[in-house]
Amino acid sequence: MKKLAMWALVILSATCAWAQRLPDTAIPSHYSITFAPDLKNATFAGAEKIDVQVKKPGNTIVLNAVDLAFDIAAITQNGMTQDAKVSLDPKVEMATLTVEKALAAGPAEIDIKFHGKLNDQLRGFYLSKTKERNYAVTQFEPTDARWAFPSFDEPAMKATFDIRLMIDKGDTAISNGKIIQDEPGPGEDKHTLTFSTTPKMSTYLVAMAVGDFECIEGSADNIPVRICDVPGRKHLLTFALESAEANLKYFNRYYAIKYPFGKLDVIAFPDFSAGAMENTAAITYRETLLAIDDQRSSVGLHKEVTDVLSHEMAHQWFGDLVTMKWWDDIWLNEGFATWMSPKPLAAWKPEWHVEMDAVKNNARAMNLDSLQTTRAIRNPASNTAEISQQFDAIAYEKSAAVLRMVESYLGEETFRDGVNAYLKEHAYGNATSEDFWNTLTRVSKKPADKVISSFVIQPGVPVVNVASKCESGNTVVTLTQERFAYNPAVTESSNAVWQIPVCLKVPGSAARCELMTEKKQSLTLKGCASYVFGNADARGYYRTGYDSATLRKVAATSEKDLNGPERAQLLNDAWAMVRAGRNNAEDFLAVVQGLEGEREYGVMSLEGAYLRYVSDYLVTDADRAQYEGWVRNLLHPLAEDLGYHTAPNDSDDTKQLRASVLLTLGHAGRDPKVLKVAREMTEQALESSNEVDPSLFGNMVEVAAMYGDAALYDKIAAKLSDTKIPPNEYYTWVYALTEFRDPKLLERTLRYIAGPNVRNQDASLMVGAVWQNPAGMQPGWEFLKANWPQLKAKFATYTTGEIAGSARTFCDVGMRNDVKSFFSQKAPDATRILNRTLESIDNCVRLKQQQEQRLAAWLKQKGGASGQQYAVE
Repeated sequence: MKKLAMWALVILSATCAWAQRLPDTAIPSHYSITFAPDLKNATFAGAEKIDVQVKKPGNTIVLNAVDLAFDIAAITQNGMTQDAKVSLDPKVEMATLTVEKALAAGPAEIDIKFHGKLNDQLRGFYLSKTKERNYAVTQFEPTDARWAFPSFDEPAMKATFDIRLMIDKGDTAISNGKIIQDEPGPGEDKHTLTFSTTPKMSTYLVAMAVGDFECIEGSADNIPVRICDVPGRKHLLTFALESAEANLKYFNRYYAIKYPFGKLDVIAFPDFSAGAMENTAAITYRETLLAIDDQRSSVGLHKEVTDVLSHEMAHQWFGDLVTMKWWDDIWLNEGFATWMSPKPLAAWKPEWHVEMDAVKNNARAMNLDSLQTTRAIRNPASNTAEISQQFDAIAYEKSAAVLRMVESYLGEETFRDGVNAYLKEHAYGNATSEDFWNTLTRVSKKPADKVISSFVIQPGVPVVNVASKCESGNTVVTLTQERFAYNPAVTESSNAVWQIPVCLKVPGSAARCELMTEKKQSLTLKGCASYVFGNADARGYYRTGYDSATLRKVAATSEKDLNGPERAQLLNDAWAMVRAGRNNAEDFLAVVQGLEGEREYGVMSLEGAYLRYVSDYLVTDADRAQYEGWVRNLLHPLAEDLGYHTAPNDSDDTKQLRASVLLTLGHAGRDPKVLKVAREMTEQALESSNEVDPSLFGNMVEVAAMYGDAALYDKIAAKLSDTKIPPNEYYTWVYALTEFRDPKLLERTLRYIAGPNVRNQDASLMVGAVWQNPAGMQPGWEFLKANWPQLKAKFATYTTGEIAGSARTFCDVGMRNDVKSFFSQKAPDATRILNRTLESIDNCVRLKQQQEQRLAAWLKQKGGASGQQYAVE
């Protein structure tokens, strides 16, 4: 499953029942299920037969079921059928079937007729709506198949499935298998679709979609590929099909096992809680990540569509073909798919420089992993709430980063051999962390198990402190490792030791890699180096620590001596050291100035994000003019060199670089020329988005909204009533409403979010966006508290914990205490997320206390009340 990466770290059910493991009494082998959805009345009926193997003699079999009514239940064994008494326990999400005569160990068949509601909670079998009609669709990961049919809803209880759907005559349906029969009835207004038997798979991978979908078709290596959406979107699916075909061809050459599921369908819905979901051979999607206008969409959006497709398609091997035994090893699904997803992109579109995205993802993971409230990659999970909280940056980005590091340590071909051996050994079955790292160790004949387990079993991210000195014409390097944390007390109290493949680099020489297994290790490099860079190619999942003098040496020659990923990692580490109080703001800004000639988008986008953070959180009103002037002095010459509009021969990297620089100049520098261009471009887009540069569109609308007035707000609000705009353009406009700084306009935005025009799937994300706006934090928080019942009903079930997580953007002691009091009562199941939020707020408050005055002094030292002023033509 691809999570949305805007503000949410995890998803969490608002009404989590405390589900637990099923008793080990019966194991399913096959389901035959017929569903009859009633789209008008938002209900469905079902009938199923489950072939099971009774493992222990007894009178009961226990399944999972939530919000389902049982009409008939019976168990047949050895030719004898017994009616079963059904006992429901909503607290643990289980149904117990009890028969009078004891069942023997051996095969049996369970027959159940049931009915339920097509809910509005974006989980299980639920209702999705357009203005024209209703759809019935599914989202079962992690534990929601039980909302659609009584089942053994645990990943290790794999089975095959025969699915039939009785649907309205004019509709069609998509599921995991191919349609093998379409027959009329029951009744004149229905027809019944029968799908081919699925491979052996987990219940959470079952998928159904019912409605009037329109598809475009293609193929890759003789595998049929379809991309589908609701009517009116067909013309927006071309690029997704092209991407899916390219991805599938790559995977079929990387994996020793070719795509095993016969066909691939990709279906977008109007309402979907996640970004996308890897159901076997039937991937489901949020529209905005799939349906784009190929000619009018930015490079970034093209990358995102391809990357999300790649992630979900990689899951067809990692997660679907081989599935973790239990949710504590979800990283075997999500980490692998996140690690694998850039590979097809790098092969197909090398100009996208996806190697830089890996550094950004590492930063996201390390940010969470620098908290005391982080978790280990493998983390206990015994109930629905705990399982849902596993889907975070630790499962996705950290796990992928560890895999990249180990791949570099072992060598790409050796690592690939190990991956393919693992897939072959566990195909159509389940696996554990030990299964993977033991296979890799056997294939590579290196201690991969010790390296991986040290990162999987213990929480946190290490920092490798690098000190060097010249002795007898050589460089003696001393490495020390410790746990890195934003709160120094966490580091001081930790005795953690990792086994870290450390790669060192000195100017003009090849990298030297060593396995660091102790708290302190030394090595000698030939020649006397001016400095030692501690993470060559940025492949290691660790921070690198330097003293202030060394950091400034590295920064001074970074453009000449370091490659793009290394410069990006230098920025990440320098900023992290400021947040932890190890270095000061002026040290970080020295690194930024060392990159004054930077021309690579991946580096500049990180730099811009940090400069905007400084603007929002560390700059006081008294110092703002000086800071804005410094930003303009830094970036305006680059903007003039790049120009303010796309040129005919611009590379993709140049287009993204321009968009990033202009965003930072507008946001943190309040550059008059950028503000003028942003307003003009936004006004033009409001008239006709066909005429607007797609690579600049989103960022310029954001800048225009930041400094926009009521007239602009009214135009954007009116634009949102246009039902014909593509999904990605709609989201640019709707999120622009969260960027305005005028309190009265933000009040209108909050009321709009609470109203009928914002879908449930978007409501909590938009509230989080208002909170991310410095002008919206306090009023947005007060609005949430005052309107909690209304907003809670608006939020999709999965997002109560998400909204608690979004409050981590606050940076005030009083608001921190208020957040704790409020969510302790309103979201009691979100304890882990709430604790992370409170720690993040504490860290921001500490950062402000430590760095505000130092930043102010540094800005005064630079001189100039507002920096160079640039003419606006």
